Amino acid sequence: MARPALILLTVCLAAAAMPLTFTGPAVALPAIGRALGGSPIALNWVTNAFMLTFGSSLMAAGALADAYGRKRVFLIGVGAFAILSMALSAAPDILWFDLGRAAQGVAAAAAFSGGMAALAQEFDGPARIRAFSIVGTSFGVGLAFGPVASGLMIDAFGWRSIFGLVVALAVLSFLLGTRFLKESRDPNAAGLDGRGALSFTAALALFTYGVLLAPERGWTDPGVASLLTGAMVMFVAFGAIERRVPRPMLDLTLFRYPRFVGVQLLAAAPAYAFVVLLILLPVRFIGIEGLSEIVAGRLMIALSAPLLILPIAAGLLTRWFAPATICGVGLLVSALGLFWLSRMPIGGDVLRLIAPMALIGIGIALPWGLMDGLAVSVVPRERAGMATGIFSTTRVAGEGVALAVVSAVLSALTAGHLAGTGAPANTSQAAQRLVTGNLASAAEALPRIGGTVLVRAYDDAFAMLLLMLCAVTIVTAIVVFVFLGYEAEAATERPDEADEPLCPS
Repeated sequence: MARPALILLTVCLAAAAMPLTFTGPAVALPAIGRALGGSPIALNWVTNAFMLTFGSSLMAAGALADAYGRKRVFLIGVGAFAILSMALSAAPDILWFDLGRAAQGVAAAAAFSGGMAALAQEFDGPARIRAFSIVGTSFGVGLAFGPVASGLMIDAFGWRSIFGLVVALAVLSFLLGTRFLKESRDPNAAGLDGRGALSFTAALALFTYGVLLAPERGWTDPGVASLLTGAMVMFVAFGAIERRVPRPMLDLTLFRYPRFVGVQLLAAAPAYAFVVLLILLPVRFIGIEGLSEIVAGRLMIALSAPLLILPIAAGLLTRWFAPATICGVGLLVSALGLFWLSRMPIGGDVLRLIAPMALIGIGIALPWGLMDGLAVSVVPRERAGMATGIFSTTRVAGEGVALAVVSAVLSALTAGHLAGTGAPANTSQAAQRLVTGNLASAAEALPRIGGTVLVRAYDDAFAMLLLMLCAVTIVTAIVVFVFLGYEAEAATERPDEADEPLCPS
């Protein structure tokens, strides 16, 4: 096998391992809660801790990869990722598990940023687009088979076994990377923007924690208000720092270009149109509807299986259609699937869920294969680490924030529907337990309310949430289409400038 193909395989193996680390724990969340205990907030951190540190570390990891070597950062990241995955399988309680998930997210950020930046150096032009499409497909493989593989392993060996496949893929990727990746770096890199990295991470952490606390304490609680205010201050500080640093990890001047803004919006779109469902639906299927982990995993294939094929097909479609058209149509298809799924009540034939879930997956898979290639096309080649860092940060940090916000909204909607039934004042506690899939614990919090009423309140809230996600996805589709199309028109009108980079080198 040719060396470029082996380099691509190396990155693809790491890319396939990462989605297993959030689809697996999502399927196992009810079992993890029974085994390790923990409050609803602690159980929410099982997923949010990984997404938060992953998303907030990507830009810093991209800068480190450019400055100190893409191969070095990749190998450190994927090696630590494998070790931490093994440690998680032996976590004694929920606190250590959540801390391990946070550390695992940092390692994943290093592996992802280093690997994608190394890939951008190895391939150029159309070959780069195809390579990134294949990586997107590999990510889709992890998403498609993660839930069912996790369900089978939980059923056969218990929830701790879900990290076995992750470790195997990471170790194989490490061995191949050691042998075939070649070292590269940006000669003009100035090292890590420490103040920027710290302020950005603090802003995300404060915001996520505040949103997670809000359903329990209320949005007007002084603690919640302080966390959200602190997040706003940190975001403002981050912007001020990045304007003064000679080589910022986030080049704010890029936001002058409509295409760059469109790419970032496109990066965030799967968070609320697709990724949140990877977490919420298994919890609904297992914790609320009472399905087994295996059945829930099989149902989830309908949502993620399109990512096995369509990202590559989308790359081929660019021969006849503009990326703006493909991405905009894809998001509209996903919005249609969200609307259709909102019409499917809990307790019906679960097979009826397959079609709307597949439609959501098809819609997201179309832009999925184009996003990474579009991201690296807006900066000079030597800043590939920064480009992938910004794009991946927007995507993954968006996923973490979206999950926290969507969980809080679902909890608030559920509590509101429970209050409408005449339930006592502690509906927020029961609602939070329902959102984490613990129907029995929710019934204990509201002993006078029957299980049927609890499920109906959750069902109504879930349907309303899907309609809200549908509306947001439609708006995003329109904006992405306009912004990406605007740049295409500009390039057509100015053919002599079409090949110039969109940011200074």
